[in-house]
Amino acid sequence: MQSRRAIGLITPIILVIDRLTKSIIESRVGFWDHHVVIPGLFSIIHTRNPGAAFSILADASEAVRSLVLIGLSSVVAITVGVMLWRSLAPQDSQSSWIRVALALVLGGATGNLYDRVFHGSVTDFLLFYWRDYQFPVFNIADSAITVGAALLLIDFAISGKKVTAVPREQIDVS
Repeated sequence: MQSRRAIGLITPIILVIDRLTKSIIESRVGFWDHHVVIPGLFSIIHTRNPGAAFSILADASEAVRSLVLIGLSSVVAITVGVMLWRSLAPQDSQSSWIRVALALVLGGATGNLYDRVFHGSVTDFLLFYWRDYQFPVFNIADSAITVGAALLLIDFAISGKKVTAVPREQIDVS
């Protein structure tokens, strides 16, 4: 039970770290200011992404972005939250890795959702690059989502669980 409580703390910790780092960047780093941390590899740069990952929908109207991104982010956060809540029940047999993964995804999704609701865009500031290659600028919430999703994929690959389709005849659409 102790590990379940610890896992339950992951989401709020990610949310607090995400909000804290974004607040520091927003208050101390000018917009588009570029601060080299590790030459040739890593910099801090204050950007705002009005779109989704990799600036998808960044050029869409604000109404469309708000409706799609806030709506979709809310559905994802609620779905992952319910999955996490159910996995923390004493009778659930989910592995700790699944719980950690879900908690990371929920913390990251909630952090970016907060930005979308209250600022209309997401603050990004971590820039990794090598020579001419530059990874898109991201934040702590994005990192948590990515690590959580990777853990889920690894668990899925290792567990050997098979996904089977339900035959059409068995789907009740009434």
